[in-house]
This record gives sequence, structure tokens and C-alpha cells, in this order.
Amino acid sequence: MRLKRNRIEIITQSPFLSSFFTIFAPIMQLEIINESEVTILKETIRNAENIIIVGHKSPDGDALGACLAWAEYLRRQGKSPRIVVPDAFPDFLRWLPGIEQVMRYDKHTDEVKALCLHADLIFCLDFNETNRLEELQEPIDIAPAKRVMIDHHLNPSIAGILSVSHPEASSTCELVFRIICQLSGFEQIDQKIAAPIYCGMMTDTGGFTYNSTRPEIYTIIGMLLTTGIDKDKIYRNVYNNYSQWAIRLRGYLMSECLKVYDELHAAYFTVSRRDMKKFHFVRGDLEGLVNEPLRIKGQKLSVSLREDDRHDDLVLVSLRSVDDFPCNEMAAEFFNGGGHLNASGGKLHCSLDEAERVMQRALLKYADLLKT
Repeated sequence: MRLKRNRIEIITQSPFLSSFFTIFAPIMQLEIINESEVTILKETIRNAENIIIVGHKSPDGDALGACLAWAEYLRRQGKSPRIVVPDAFPDFLRWLPGIEQVMRYDKHTDEVKALCLHADLIFCLDFNETNRLEELQEPIDIAPAKRVMIDHHLNPSIAGILSVSHPEASSTCELVFRIICQLSGFEQIDQKIAAPIYCGMMTDTGGFTYNSTRPEIYTIIGMLLTTGIDKDKIYRNVYNNYSQWAIRLRGYLMSECLKVYDELHAAYFTVSRRDMKKFHFVRGDLEGLVNEPLRIKGQKLSVSLREDDRHDDLVLVSLRSVDDFPCNEMAAEFFNGGGHLNASGGKLHCSLDEAERVMQRALLKYADLLKT
């Protein structure tokens, strides 16, 4: 992978820079797909006429960022991809370039079904099995198109002509960046591609506070910055973009609903529909709040139990941990979910009270590991 000289002036006479590029050249050239897969991907894109890019239900920064960046890259190849997601995304992501092109299945059901039936290529981004699409699952499952999956979650089950699965990656956006570079597309990366990629990498690592220790992540960030994106503004757009009601809700939950188990180095909090109604909740108001209890000294695990604001007897679960505590195993065993070692999710079809009882059983089961 070569950097454009008119974007990064490499002063080869500098001993420091010479050493830097000697050390990091292997990282910058690390491949995530082999030459045969590169050829398959290039030919598949070249021959496709009707392309759909799909993100998972309740799309987050990584899902939207990956979809938007990949769509923009495909447009540079002369294609006209359509981006489809099952439902709403947070308001704080509405600044992303190209966001107006994202089509929601719950708002345009018939149109999306027609797109699926006529598609000849579907890219599945940031999900490893189609049940993560929920209502959109059936139209995607029965679509006759070829499929390419790009994802960083464990145990993928989507069959297709190509599966780019790297659970060790920080985000799907990281994978999209690497693939574009392997397709010789680095020179085509401008702010319209770089901003969504950076946003996805940032949000899926909690502002680079977990799942982000590999040095190549920061090499990629440096390369993205050569496009002129303002990473500080991206941070503000995402994390400093709440209404006063959102701030009041977050404060209330930490003050009145947080349960801390000092001996277990764990905490959880509940969010009821009544709480959300009282504080005029909108999608995204609680983004990242599950990380807040981890600021308590010695904490290893934090869990959020939130009633779904649209369906009765459905509780959405978010888990975060530090060090080697496997919240993905807890999510799979108790909350019908999964994810990464330090960031996972799940759901329970029950009342909020019952969800708390499940939470307490989970803490009891993992007590020895939490106490260690």
C-alpha cells in the first residue's frame, strides 16, 4: 500500500521517519483478503448491475459508516448502490455524508422488497447472520443475488461468494478501509469516505478505549487524516450532540437506577419506558451510557437493561467489560446475544423485573471471575 506523495510528504532523509516506515510498512501492507479474493471481488463488482448494501437493525456508527463509505467507493467504480437498513438510526449520526441515501425498510417496505428481488449483488456489512436484520431478514434471505459479507463479529453464518470475517478487527469500518486499499483505491479515499470510516472506528471502540490496542489502527487513523477530515469535530458531532432532556435522563439513570456490586466489581442499570417518556427519549440519547459505570474504580463489568420503546416484554441488553472479563460469554449464556470480549449485546423477551432477576443470576454465575 503506497501513500500519495501529494498527501503525505515522506522526508526520507529523516532518520526518525525512515525508522518509522521501516517498522510500520508490514502493518500498512497487511492483507485481509488474498489475491484470489481480490480478483473475485473486483470481477463481482464489475459485473453487478443492481447492488444493495445492507446494515443491521438499529444501525450504529460502524454499520452506517461502513455502508456509506463502501457505497461511495462503489460509486467511484461507476456503480449505483442502494443502502438499506431495517429501521431508525440515532440522530447524532445524521451529519454523516450521504446519510440521506439510506433507505429504511420499516418506512419503504415495498420498495425495499422490490430492490431485493432485482438485486444481483448484496453486501452484508457489520452483521454475521441475517437474523440481525429481524423484519428485513426474509427479503434478504429470499433474494436471488450473490452475497458478500464484511464483518468483525464471531461465528459468521452468512453464505456467499466471499466472507471477509475478522473478529480481531476494531470495526467493520476498519475492514472496509483495508479492502478499499487492497483494491488499489486508497487514492480515491476523500473526506466523503474517510469521515464515515473514522466515525465507525471511533464509535465501535468507545472513542478508542476498548478493542483498539493494535498499532495498525492508529496507522489507519493517520492515513485517514491525510484527507483533511476533522476528527475533533467528528467526536463532537457524535458525543457532544445531546438535548438537555438526554442529559437529564442520563443523570437520572446514574443517580436513581444504577445498582453497584462492589464485591463483584460490577454494576447494572435499568431503563423503563416510563423513564424514557418522562425525559422525551429519542434514539441515541443513551448511546455510550453503559460505559459510564466502568469509570468507578475497580469496575470490570457494566450492563444496561432497557425496555424497548416500541414492543412490550422486550428488554434490550448492552454489556461492557474491561481486561479479560468475557461479557460476550455472559451475553450468549443469559441474554440470547453475543459480540466481542469487552462489548456485547442481547435481548430478553420478558418484563424489566424478570430481566433484573436474569441479571442477578448472571452475576452469581460469574461471581468468581468478577471477584478475581
